[in-house]
Amino acid sequence: MKISISAHYSRGNIADQADEVRELEKAGADYIWVAESYSFDSISALGYLAAVTERATLASGIVNIYSRTPTVLAMSAAGLDALSKGRFMLGIGASGPQVVEGFHGVPYDAPLARMREVVDICRKVWKREDKLTFEGKKYSLPLPADQGTGLGKPLKIINRPWRDSIPIALATLGSKSVAMTAEKAEVWLPAFFNPQHANKVWGDALKEGLKKRDPQLPPLEIFAGGTVGIGEGLESHRDLARPHAALYVGGMGAKDKNFYNQIFRKYGYEAEAETIQELFLAGRKSEAEAAVPQSHLDETSLIGSEGYVRDQIQAYREAGVTCLSASFMGPTTAERVRQCDELKNLLEKI
Repeated sequence: MKISISAHYSRGNIADQADEVRELEKAGADYIWVAESYSFDSISALGYLAAVTERATLASGIVNIYSRTPTVLAMSAAGLDALSKGRFMLGIGASGPQVVEGFHGVPYDAPLARMREVVDICRKVWKREDKLTFEGKKYSLPLPADQGTGLGKPLKIINRPWRDSIPIALATLGSKSVAMTAEKAEVWLPAFFNPQHANKVWGDALKEGLKKRDPQLPPLEIFAGGTVGIGEGLESHRDLARPHAALYVGGMGAKDKNFYNQIFRKYGYEAEAETIQELFLAGRKSEAEAAVPQSHLDETSLIGSEGYVRDQIQAYREAGVTCLSASFMGPTTAERVRQCDELKNLLEKI
């Protein structure tokens, strides 16, 4: 099992995080994600990190499929893969209507069909076998004459990509999109992954997609995890996950269009999800955080004694997780790096 970390816009300038990112890479981090949301773009930050890291895979975590054309996504991925000498992974997702329509000003339509076609177009660009043509439900390349000037022509990416197959990670939640992920992607990025209940929520969708998976693709990898703190007497720090859970379950999307809230309900927290959302949308955020069930925090946490964390790692592994998405407790870089090193050592023992 591998380790992934994030350089995140919430912690300020990515360049200011580079020293810590390098230290975490040395301590054992195998993947470095850069999120985007509606903050600074992740592509420029990943280009910077490509120059100052050596071993870890760099990944967009995530960029949405609406704010860039499929070919721009493919070009950016190819560029980052070349800069990092084959260390890039393209992480994409649909985001949600509040961001896509509110910040980017484009209709939030057909996310599943668009994501499927984006994957196919990107892979055609990287293969560079022929000039790019594509006929899909949402994208047509070149653009048909009746939709533009009629002057569009098939083209091929000018530079030869470093690799003709760049790994793709999809951030998906719904059963149909998860099935598509299992069919098409190298990596699945679930949200609120609870190893105790994940099979109940997503097991059938994963099986459906894997039946259609191209045998030339590698086995599907699953990245999930949380904050890591290995040591005695740390259990109270599991509450640090409350604000994040309350934000996503309660406020990440409109009341009837919150995908994270729907997943929380599927875990069996129907009443709790309703309460968290009502409180959060009413501006009572601290009460929403308090309403997050302790059982959810305990079942997903990687904070506790070495024995507890070992058991949690085993639970994640048995649920299919191949890489732990980790953030590390501690007030200083040195402490967070120590926690990363301890996690790496623990993984090597199991």
